[in-house]
Amino acid sequence: MNETSDPPAFAVSRRERILDELRRTGSVRVSDLARQLHVAELTIRRDIGHLADRGLLTRVHGGATLRSRLDTTVPVAGSTDAPIRFRVGMVVPSLSYYWPQIIVGARSAATEQGVQLVLRGASYSVDDQRRQIATLVYSGTLHGLIVAPETLGADGRALLGWLESLPIPVVLAERRAPSSLAVTSLEWVTTDHVFGGSLAAGHLASLGHRRVGILTSTGSPTSWQLRRGWDRATGELGLECIIDVAATLEEMDVDARQVYIADLLERCRETATTALFVHSDPQAVLLQQHALDHGWSIPDDLAIIAYDDEVAPSAEPPITALRPPRQHVGRLVVETMVARLSEGARRPVQRTYVLPELNARASTRAPEPLTASALTASALATSALAAARVSAGSPAAAP
Repeated sequence: MNETSDPPAFAVSRRERILDELRRTGSVRVSDLARQLHVAELTIRRDIGHLADRGLLTRVHGGATLRSRLDTTVPVAGSTDAPIRFRVGMVVPSLSYYWPQIIVGARSAATEQGVQLVLRGASYSVDDQRRQIATLVYSGTLHGLIVAPETLGADGRALLGWLESLPIPVVLAERRAPSSLAVTSLEWVTTDHVFGGSLAAGHLASLGHRRVGILTSTGSPTSWQLRRGWDRATGELGLECIIDVAATLEEMDVDARQVYIADLLERCRETATTALFVHSDPQAVLLQQHALDHGWSIPDDLAIIAYDDEVAPSAEPPITALRPPRQHVGRLVVETMVARLSEGARRPVQRTYVLPELNARASTRAPEPLTASALTASALATSALAAARVSAGSPAAAP
């Protein structure tokens, strides 16, 4: 198939899919697109050339990237060098992990929307976040603010209350205010991490796992949301979550980390836990490395599913992971801000949730079938446990 034989509608649809993939990942390869779209590589090269000629992307060897500010070969599509419409501050808690892709998406949308984005990196400290936000806000040059603040505890609640009181619109990125705080003007765009926790449990259940565990990052603003979805789904699916721990493996010294992971794996062995859900990626990689180095087979002895999908694909074996749509979140926060600044107070407050994507890889697979005797023993144990709960008058788990 080539471009000259394509009906115009097919060519447009294919090019839209190329742009969608580019917005999602930041770069695309001709060979990958040809395989995904079932067309010749020459067709994809022509599509990329067409889109580059319209200023919609930047052509590179073997593929394309998001439109670069350094690309001056053609004007940006729809742009006539119009002046900046809005100046928006953006404060994120990290410039190294997770957030770079959100920034890429935000910058892409800002270029299209005539927004000057002023970026500041902070940390996960409330004091540092407030200091960086105040520096931007009190400059008096901003029309709006995009921020990813701490939201938990008394300090987080105080910070959200302060953001609510600012004289400019505020859109939260990958954050949301607790419903109990009852803020009325803050808007946000966030991945539905609660659904992510449910999706992880559902994937493991679909593979036949029945005894599972969870390891989350201590203090992460994402962890509690994952746990909420995970707890609800494991209960509804009839899974036993025997292991439930939180740690920050990356911050431990080597000896302490080795001991912690060894103890965790021993608990998996003792409890016949066949799968672990791990947040975040680095923790999943460290755990898998240790397991493999000490004779475990992944996924035969233990299946692992991670959350974030930053480094999971590069592990050996590649780790199944849930990927928040980071670039899309970045685009949406800018688009939400522009809509607010353009329409003003008459626009209803908007709070957007987008779903993470499950990427199944080699680290998850159905456990070995149980023998007839093992099945009988498992059924008897389940019946005994249920009877004990009924006789003890245990209340049903809350949803």
